[in-house]
Amino acid sequence: MAAPTVTMQQLIEAGAHFGHQTHRWNPRMKPYIFGARNGIHIIDLSQTVPLFARALDFVGQSARSGGKVL
Repeated sequence: MAAPTVTMQQLIEAGAHFGHQTHRWNPRMKPYIFGARNGIHIIDLSQTVPLFARALDFVGQSARSGGKVL
């Protein structure tokens, strides 16, 4: 089975670029925030897509080696 891919367009359509309210943010997330609009942080999807691919690869490798995926 081929690994699914996640595109930036799919993430936009799913609303994945909307973050938390700007006054409720975690400063450690600053590198991943593209900007803010109407009091909501906008997530930098150009970083999200490759990080999703890394996470998918990690989960796949863990499952193949007998690890449990919750």
